[in-house]
Amino acid sequence: MSEHSLDDPDLRETVRRRYAAAAVKVTEGGSACCGPQAVEVDENFGSTLYASDERDELPAEAVAASLGCGNPTAVAELREGERVLDLGSGGGIDVLLSARRVGPTGKAYGLDMTEEMLALSLANAAKAGATNVEFLKGAIESVPLPANTIDVVISNCVINLSTDKSAVFAETFRVLRPGGRIGVSDVVADDSLTTPQRAERGSYVGCIAGALSFAEYRQGLRAAGFTDIEITPTHQVADGMHSAIVRAVKPMSSERVVSIGPASVEPGTCCGGTASGCGCSD
Repeated sequence: MSEHSLDDPDLRETVRRRYAAAAVKVTEGGSACCGPQAVEVDENFGSTLYASDERDELPAEAVAASLGCGNPTAVAELREGERVLDLGSGGGIDVLLSARRVGPTGKAYGLDMTEEMLALSLANAAKAGATNVEFLKGAIESVPLPANTIDVVISNCVINLSTDKSAVFAETFRVLRPGGRIGVSDVVADDSLTTPQRAERGSYVGCIAGALSFAEYRQGLRAAGFTDIEITPTHQVADGMHSAIVRAVKPMSSERVVSIGPASVEPGTCCGGTASGCGCSD
C-alpha cells in the first residue's frame, strides 16, 4: 500500500487542526441562541446519513459534529452486552448510538487524538446520560487497549485519514477477541485510480486523497489476519471514489500474534467519563 509515512508530522497536524476546528465550531455554536451549527459538508458526508430518529435521540452537538461518510452502527449488527470500539470517535455520535445498542451490560469506547473532540464527546455523553461509554485519547495506529478485549470495531470515514493503514489494521486485529468483527464506513477508490489521481479528486483531510483502492483494502485486511472480508460501495463521493461498508472477521482460532503499540492501558482506567480523567497520552 503506497501511503505517507506515519512520521509525517505536517500531514497529521493538518488533520488534527481540521478536526479540532470542527469541534470548536460546534462547541461555540452550542452556546449560541440558535444552537450548534453543523460542520460544513456536502450531502455525501455528515449527519444526513443517519436516520432522523437516530439524530433526534442524541445531543444536537453530537449530530452537528458528524463528519463521516456513512453510518457504521447500522451495519455492525451490535448486540446486547458487546464491547465496541470506535476508531476516530469525533463528537461521539457513533459511540452514543453504539452504547444504546449494546445496553447497560455492554460498553462503547471512543478513541480520538484531538483534545477538542474528546472534550466535546465527553460533554455529549453527559448530556445523553450515557454511563456505559469511555473515551480514550490516542492514535488509531496504536490503540491503548489490551489484546482480545473488543467484540466489534467500528469507524466512520477515519481509517482513510491514517498515514499508516497497515498499523491500523494490525491494531484492530490485536484488540479484537477471536471471532470479533469490524463494521466500518470508509472511502475506497476504484482499482483503476492511481494515488495521484485520487489526490486530484480531493484533499487528504477531506477523506479523498488518502483512500485505498478496493484491492489495497482487501490486501491490507488479509495481511493483518482478517477473513470473510466484504467491501460494499454505498454511494459515490467523487469520480471513482466511493463510500463503502467494510466488514471482516478475526478467526476464532488464529496463531497470528500482532503487537503494535503499548497495549498497556486496562479498560476503565483512561478518560473514564469525566474531563478531568482525560489524561492519556498519544
